[in-house]
Amino acid sequence: MLPQAVRIGAGRTVRWAAMALVALFSLSGCLVKPHALNKEDVKARVVKDFQAISSIEEPIVGPINLYEAVARALKYNLDAKVKTIQVQLAHQQLNIAHYSLLPHVSANAGFDGRNNFAGGVGQSIITGRQAIEPFTSSEKNVTSGNLALSWDVLDFGLSFIRAQQAADNVMIAEEEKRRIAVRLVQDVRSAYWRAVSAERVLPRVQFLNDSVEKALRSTQRIVDQKLQAPLTPLNYQRDLLNIQREVRRLVRELSTAKTQLASMMGLPPGTMFDLVIPPRETTVPMLNLDSQQMEEQALLLRPELRAIDYKKRINAKEVKAVFLELFPSMKVSFGGYYNSNNFLLYQNWLTYAAQVSWNLLSVFRTPAKLKAIDANGQLLDVQSLALSLSILTEVHVGATQFVLAKQEYQDAGNYQRTQAAIAEHTKKLWLTQRTNDLTLIREQANDVAADVRLDAARSGLETAYATLMASLGEEAVPASMGQQSLAELAESIKGFWEPSGFSISETDRRSAAHAIPVAH
Repeated sequence: MLPQAVRIGAGRTVRWAAMALVALFSLSGCLVKPHALNKEDVKARVVKDFQAISSIEEPIVGPINLYEAVARALKYNLDAKVKTIQVQLAHQQLNIAHYSLLPHVSANAGFDGRNNFAGGVGQSIITGRQAIEPFTSSEKNVTSGNLALSWDVLDFGLSFIRAQQAADNVMIAEEEKRRIAVRLVQDVRSAYWRAVSAERVLPRVQFLNDSVEKALRSTQRIVDQKLQAPLTPLNYQRDLLNIQREVRRLVRELSTAKTQLASMMGLPPGTMFDLVIPPRETTVPMLNLDSQQMEEQALLLRPELRAIDYKKRINAKEVKAVFLELFPSMKVSFGGYYNSNNFLLYQNWLTYAAQVSWNLLSVFRTPAKLKAIDANGQLLDVQSLALSLSILTEVHVGATQFVLAKQEYQDAGNYQRTQAAIAEHTKKLWLTQRTNDLTLIREQANDVAADVRLDAARSGLETAYATLMASLGEEAVPASMGQQSLAELAESIKGFWEPSGFSISETDRRSAAHAIPVAH
């Protein structure tokens, strides 16, 4: 039988264990419960976001031209920033995957203590009596430590494949960033030219609106005082109201253009800035609209197709990972240990070991994994074909729209010059009192509308050009954006765009129309 002291110690241990269980169950009642955000937290977030939105990292120092507008959009547009951060995240995930290739090195230190010695006795199997007196081989308080290195050969192979897949994910993020940049440049081009049109025309529109208001008051006075037969001033008033409606439509379309451009550039709402107003008679983009060449370029350079190509590479590497999982895992380890227990013969020692393990059931799930990988590969192939067809359609539609936009811009220019001559001649007639106020106001309204139509045609041409460039996968910005300042980036974009040359000719229009058939 065990000595009485041992039995008493065992009883105390049971009591302490029971008390610990009671304490554990009592603490289980203090579980964490969900709670809503308080008003202070929400208000702090609102203040922080508002300050971030209202801040301008590089203040506006002068009128903004097209290149600076694009540079500001690329640096400070929030959607572009999201893609930039996603690229940075992909790079960090790749760095993490690199660390998984290294062996595991662990350092441990510990302390073990108890209120009495860890002892033991021996008992005779035959007689049941205690064979030896109680003894111990460990001190009450023991400190220990070790430094061990372990390496799993199979895990290294899988980690290497995962690192390669992470590298492909980096390239997918880069292609998505490039796609967003191209689309952003396309939107900024359109918004910039609409804002330029607003800057040119809105003062004249406002003056015209004031003139119409003045004329309406005059006609209403004629009607009220019955100075003429009612039908003549009423018809005059109807024509004025139609002009006023057209003027207000122009104001409605143009008044928000600058605000939209400011939003794309990441400027706070309400920020005041001026635009560089280019002359109306400027050269327009020139392109070699060879259908076969454009199709090949689009299929080679479009970021969406490149992203699918990288996904195919990731899927192909997954096959290698599945076959690696079929092999047995071999783990080797080596380490040094220390223990302060004086009862040990050696308090410092080295260990080395090798272990092989093999999950036999992995053979049975491998066919299912391979079928899933094959199905995913087929899905990517079909997605690539569908996207290729869509891109080829975009190229042909974009080329057709570009040709039509060029023609529309030429027609709008001819119309604007003709209308300007008519308005000038009408003004001379009005000054010599050979025409009435309504005719002058109508021709002034037509003149403003012709200017707006010309600017809208130029905006449409720039949009069509940017859309075609985007459909071709053409780089919209230099690859070496890096940490350039706003002025440096604007100059880089200017140098990147301008060498391509700009001109327009009837020969170019006819050759373009022949290359890409236009539906009539």
